[in-house]
Amino acid sequence: MKVIVDTPIWSYALRSKSKEYQTEIDALASLIRDQRVLIIGPIRQEILSGYSDLRKYRIIKEKLSYFANTPILDSDYELAAEFSNQCRKKGIQGSHIDFLICAVANRVDTPVFTNDKDFEHYQNIISIKLFKIEG
Repeated sequence: MKVIVDTPIWSYALRSKSKEYQTEIDALASLIRDQRVLIIGPIRQEILSGYSDLRKYRIIKEKLSYFANTPILDSDYELAAEFSNQCRKKGIQGSHIDFLICAVANRVDTPVFTNDKDFEHYQNIISIKLFKIEG
């Protein structure tokens, strides 16, 4: 099964020297080896926006170029808005990108790999699956 990998997981793998995130980094490496990683354009943009140093930006851009963007359809934007409205009705706020991630994941029927706790709150209200690290 494919997995949409969210920005924080990519950031740990590409930036972190801390062993605190080694479990997430190892899980991402395993997903990459198994060719199970999905990315969408807004996640790619968030990752690349973190690099003001042009040399580092180009290195990361090249590394990410091995992963094709999963297409975002008009219906994904509409579902993202529905998800946002449903969550807001229940007192849960989230970013537009988070709900777009949820909508694409819902359409392609795949989990989201993130450690952003907001997604756990969304999962209580909308139909999304979260990737759990085995072990």
